[in-house]
Formats: sequence, C-alpha cells, structure tokens
Amino acid sequence: MVCVRIWERSHHRGRHPHLPPRSPDVKRRSTALLSLTAVLTVAFSALPAGPAGAGQSTVREYEPDTGPRVRVNQVAYLPAGPKNATLVTDATAPLRWRLENADGRTVAHGWTVPRGTDVSSGQNVHSIDFGAFRGRGTDFTLVADGETSRPFGIGAGAYERLSLDSLKYYYTQRSGIAIRDDLRPGYGRPAGHLNTAPNQGDANVPCRPGLCDYTLDVTGGWYDAGDHGKYVVNGGISTWELLSTYERSLSARTGQPGRLGDGSLALPESGNKVPDVLDEARWELEFLLKMQVPDGRPLAGMAHSKVHDAQWTGLPLLPGDDPQKRELHAPTTQATLNLAATAAQAARLYRPYDRAFAARALTAARKAWRAALAHPETYPDPNDGTGGGAYPDDNASDEFYWAAAELYLTTGEQEFADFVLKSPVHTADIFGPLGFDWGRTAAAGRLDLATVPNRLPGRDRVRRSVIEGADTYLATAASQPYGMPYAPDGNLYDWGSNAQVLNNAHVIATAYDLTGAAKYRDGALEGMDYVLGRNALNISYVTGYGEVSSHRQHSRWYARELDPNLPDPPRGTLAGGANSSIQDPYAQSRLQGCTGQFCYVDDIQSWSTNETAVNWNAALAWMASFVADQG
Repeated sequence: MVCVRIWERSHHRGRHPHLPPRSPDVKRRSTALLSLTAVLTVAFSALPAGPAGAGQSTVREYEPDTGPRVRVNQVAYLPAGPKNATLVTDATAPLRWRLENADGRTVAHGWTVPRGTDVSSGQNVHSIDFGAFRGRGTDFTLVADGETSRPFGIGAGAYERLSLDSLKYYYTQRSGIAIRDDLRPGYGRPAGHLNTAPNQGDANVPCRPGLCDYTLDVTGGWYDAGDHGKYVVNGGISTWELLSTYERSLSARTGQPGRLGDGSLALPESGNKVPDVLDEARWELEFLLKMQVPDGRPLAGMAHSKVHDAQWTGLPLLPGDDPQKRELHAPTTQATLNLAATAAQAARLYRPYDRAFAARALTAARKAWRAALAHPETYPDPNDGTGGGAYPDDNASDEFYWAAAELYLTTGEQEFADFVLKSPVHTADIFGPLGFDWGRTAAAGRLDLATVPNRLPGRDRVRRSVIEGADTYLATAASQPYGMPYAPDGNLYDWGSNAQVLNNAHVIATAYDLTGAAKYRDGALEGMDYVLGRNALNISYVTGYGEVSSHRQHSRWYARELDPNLPDPPRGTLAGGANSSIQDPYAQSRLQGCTGQFCYVDDIQSWSTNETAVNWNAALAWMASFVADQG
C-alpha cells in the first residue's frame, strides 16, 4: 500500500522555477487539485489535478516500459524522405542493422554510428540512417543489437490522415454546442456552458468582483485544454496556426488546399462551400470577438483575457455538468493584441467566402489595435490563477509586432508597415532554443511577413532571418542523437515540450517553403519523428498513431481512465510531453530526479506532463499538413 501526503505550499502558478521571468514556453496553466479521498493499493486513485506546485507526494520507484531498444517513428517515414532511428546500447563500436519488410525479408542493411551518451536521456546510443531505402509499405521493422523495433510504415497516407485528425480534435473541444455522435462516434455530448442547469453558463457572464459592471455573451469558442476555461492569449496563437495551415496551402510550393476543403473534417458546417479548417477556426474567432470590451465602457476595445470557473473543478466532469459560476477576467494588452492579430489575419482569409464577416473582423482588429496603443502595459496578473490558468506575461512587444504585421499584411497600410519596421523585435533574433508559443509570439509575425505576399521594405532580410533561424534548429537537431530540433538550456524540458519541438520544425519547414532546399524539408520531416516514437520512452505522443501511443491525457471529459463510460482522447490528440518541473503530485510521485525526456508519464493525473491543449494540437496540425504535402 502506498501512503500519499498532500500539503499546501507556495504556488509557482505556472511560472517555471528554472527559467527567467520572460520564459513563455511554460504552459503557465494550472489545473485543480481535487481532494485526496483514499489511499490506494499499487497505484494512485483518480488523483485530481491541482495548480502548479500545489502538492507533493511520496516518491516511488518508477521504471517506464520503453519496449525494444531500437527507437523509430512508429507511424511512417516518407519514401523519399530521411529515415533515422536511435539504438540504445552499451556497445561502443558500430553494430550491424537490417531493415525487414512485412514478410520478414531483409530489404536494406548497414552499420550504426555510435553517438556516446545522449544528454537528453542519459542513455548510450547509436544512430541508424536507412534513408537510402525508397520502398513503400507497412509493417517494416528495424533490427539491431538483437532487438526488433516496433513496426512502422513507409508512405504518405498516415500523414494525410493525421493532418485531418489533428484538426478534427477541435470540434470535440468546442464549447456552447452539442457534439454530434454521428460526426464523432463515441464523443457525442450535450452542449456545455449554455446557461442550462447545472451550468451557470456563458451567455451573460459577469466580471470578477470589482472589475466591471456589465455582462457579456461569450458563448462558443474552444475549451483551452483539459479544463473548461477559455483564454484569449492561448486561443489566439492556436487560431493563428490553424489559419496559417490553410494560408500556407494557398501559397507554398507544395501546398494542397484541396485537402483542407469543404467536407474534409466532418463538421456541422460541412457542405457550406467554405473550407472546413476555416469553419473550425471561425468557431474560436467568434468567441474572441465577443471578448472585446463594448463601446462606452472603460477600456473599450480591449479584450478580456479569459473566462472560466470561479473555482477549480475536479475530474471527470463533462462540460454540461459544470456547476461553477463563470467569470470574465481583466482585459490585458496581450489579449487585445491577440485579438487584433488573429482578426486581421481572418479578414484576408475569409474575404472570398464571407465579406461581411471579414469586414467585421477587420473593424474589431483596428479597434483592438487602437485600444492596445492607448493601454500598452496593461499586463495580466500573475496571481490570477484560481479556477483557471494565469498565463502571466510582462512584455507585450512581441504581441505588438505580431498584430502590426498581420494588420499590414491585410491592409497594406503605411501605419502598420512603419510600426513593424521601427519595432526592435523586427531585427531581433527571435528563434531561440525553446521556439515560439502563446507567450512569445513574434515568430508568428515574422513567419507571415516572410511567406504571405507583401511589399514590406527589406523583406529579403525578413526571409533571411527565418532561414538563419532554421539553420540554428538544424544544427540543434544534428547534435541530438534523437534528431529533434530542441535542446533547452540545462536539459530542462519545459511544459508542452512536444509543441516546442514541432514549432521549431515549423520554422525549418518554412525555410524549405522559402528556398526549396532539401535540407530544410528533410530537417522538418525528421522533427516529426520525435513525437511519433523516436524518443527515449519509445512512445508516440499522438493518440491513435503508432503501436504504443499516449492515450490517457489529462482531461475532464476524455477520461476513460477514471470513468469507463467516457472516451479516451480522440485520434490525433497531442500530449504535452516531457516537463522537467513535474509540477503535479502524480508526476512528483513517479518522476523525481528524471532526466530530460524521461520526465513524462501517460496518466490522466499528470497534468504537467500529459495535458492536451489547443495550442499544442495546432503545432501538430500545421506540421502534419506540411508532411502530408511532401508525400
């Protein structure tokens, strides 16, 4: 029997204790610590989630089952793409390897390359390169040092499916609408937060006490992650990356907009002659527009930062069963600029399909921009973490740059070009080791300025900066025996590290779109291998993809681990991934002293390593679409 003791202590509230204050890659979300109701035999019970750093548990021995020592992308390699694997072995000299097809016949062979000790995992490893093999098929295996890898395919079909499944994820994250079981078998559920008991609802939400004297209808949008909160800052970067997935398909050399067309995602809106990815993004955009402070009110034009429950709820809990009071939280400069950026981007992309909506979005973007200029330092309260994540951020220069870039790309107006060109962010090196995320958004503006047709003076320098950033990430990937373009300082993996790997690969992929150079295409493709199984834990972090995949992500409604009547997360759901800070009690009980990649456990209780989130799946969707296009 395992005794567990939970106690209160000071909260980091999502602030990574090992990184400087301006470290936006930390998810900076907190989920609730439920009451511990029993001491269980062998394992924890449905131990509730809690705010970052809220509790700690007795450490137990934990040895993850990592399966065969040959680590591969368990899903698929492209026939004409790179094919790399990692062998965990004590051997110091090269070893023979062979590639076997589904019939067990050897179709390629060669020698491993010893790499020594891998810092990210603490393992002694060799690299295997079988990229010269160009065949196609399923159920290939790689054999080395007496070990046989998990099976994998060679072909593009899996990525065509993943590019859609990762986008289909958003429909089941929707708030304010019943999820149809005929569209998502096994995932149907009543609408959440529509003012129908026991919900108190999102149709007339008041501010937190003392913040405002009005209510807003903020129905709709996506639930941010495994809880019922809805956040403008995280919704903004997520919407941008979905819209960019579509925008890339229109202009990139390998773009295929037809794959994202009407009917591709099986949505209620399918059949309306609008690309489904735009229909899905609009569900969030309409919510973002509703979060704008009305005319005639203090801070008019600003955007409220978030709406969520007054207190943390437990799990499992379907959205329609949430009894908590809902509250609007204070407007912030960052939220306002997220609205300005995404609404401006929407204005150019929806214009061919709905001119009225495009015009409304641009009007809201302009209003938000003016409001942010008038209130440039209205930052989120880092202690505002009760009932929802705080998302603290004490610098809005990146959001100003991003919003100005999107407004310029949509309008071509000199005001916005001047702002971009005068911003110190414009010439800064913004492609750091941790990549971009909700709290570091300058890359969103830079990538769009480099790829969306425009006449910005000095645009060649913008494009070069992206290519230089990609070169840095390629060098990082080459230094990593597991091949990922991610090497955080001190080997301290951050909250949501899987999305950071993918967003760094996004930059490399953009360099390919800009140059056509094969090294960038190959580097971006190899970046996918890590999340699909070529990692120290030998697990695909995407539900339903690979022989062994994450499927117990932290969520209140994808909660089969706690309630057999509820589903696991849908196919195409990305887990957050290794997180060296292991903020939740369950991870603390299993992972103390973990090294880099090993700071992860696939359990619903581990909200700091295994949550699902809309921004993480956006990174997956963009990259999966890119890879599918290369097939």
